[in-house]
Amino acid sequence: MGPLKSYTPKYTLGLDLYLGVQGTSRAAWSNPAMTEGENHMGTAQLEYTTDEILADHRFAEPLVVGGVVCHGGFADDGTYVSPRTAGRAPALLAWQANHREVFGKDILHAPIETWPGNYPNLEQARLLLRNGVRDPIISALTRIGTVEGFGAMIRYLAPADMQPFFEEDLRGTATQHLGLGLVEAHARDEAGFEDVAGHMQMWYAVRDIAFENPVTQDETVNMLERMGIGGVNMADPASARERFLARRAQPDLDMGLEMLISTMLRVLFVEIKAHHVFAWSEDLLADSELAAGEGEAARLVSFIRQDEAPHVEYLRTSLTEMRDRTFIGTSGKKYPGSEIIGTMWDQSMKESLSTMEDLNRAAILSEVELALSKHPKGKDLLAEFHALGDAPVGVPGDVDLDVRPELVTGY
Repeated sequence: MGPLKSYTPKYTLGLDLYLGVQGTSRAAWSNPAMTEGENHMGTAQLEYTTDEILADHRFAEPLVVGGVVCHGGFADDGTYVSPRTAGRAPALLAWQANHREVFGKDILHAPIETWPGNYPNLEQARLLLRNGVRDPIISALTRIGTVEGFGAMIRYLAPADMQPFFEEDLRGTATQHLGLGLVEAHARDEAGFEDVAGHMQMWYAVRDIAFENPVTQDETVNMLERMGIGGVNMADPASARERFLARRAQPDLDMGLEMLISTMLRVLFVEIKAHHVFAWSEDLLADSELAAGEGEAARLVSFIRQDEAPHVEYLRTSLTEMRDRTFIGTSGKKYPGSEIIGTMWDQSMKESLSTMEDLNRAAILSEVELALSKHPKGKDLLAEFHALGDAPVGVPGDVDLDVRPELVTGY
């Protein structure tokens, strides 16, 4: 799989993550020899079929982990190539460039520094593992994989035709393609498709490589229930729609459209913040004294990190396109996109930095406390754990984990 790359902010986000930094040139991504079939999809193209959006490159070798075929694969030189980027990658570049040219505005951006680092931080995690306390880290990795699997729900939200909701022409935009392959590609990346594994299964593999198959299925169910992810079908679109009714903020918008935008914003912020998780996971699991597998788990995380870049890019590109257009309400009234997107962006950001952050920390802390309650030096280790923390953490019971299920779908 090649040597591990050090985690640096310069390739945390953005299309350059898989258009150069990982060893693949921009020219290679438009090279028909690398693409399934013979269609040449250059960056000037603005309209794509669903098949083109979902197209893979021609891999020299598939990615197989523990006997399971995963998405993505390797080029002739051994470079990992993300799934479904033969058309998606040049499309995103083209839509972004076209928007800048037509509207004279840049693409929405939320710097990763907006969010605090991973909890537990690297030193806290190392403290636990050096003292034989593995369960909280195993729980965290299991939680991440499960949350990734919920990403499949987004495929149910985007209509095939977005044009009725906007006054201006949507042809040649990411927004036009949300229901024509973009959200489906996202869903397949996260939850897998047919007999090919996606990020959910890949994170479980990360856990199993690093800690040598540490949990049974029953233990996994119990673990997730403790962290607020059990007992409800969180990937059920009908249930999600019912929950959304009680908290609508834009009642004149089509409800499905408002739910789509709300989900896009929440997922965008989860995806950006997740790069703290990737940095933490890669550093922690590359340490052969703390994790098994001789760095294989960390390498697998680096592949997942690379795969997430198109998600960030299509979400922020489409939200930008909506911001700079005019919405049409169900009453026929027209609304500036900056008003709709601005209001929903601010609300979602507030929720991400407060409620979701608190819930995530409370879920992990409860696992730490449970594990240390059984350790002979548990009290002292818990004190040291808190002393190594980056920010104050509420005492047990401050946060109710029995809340809206969509709010626990972060990490």
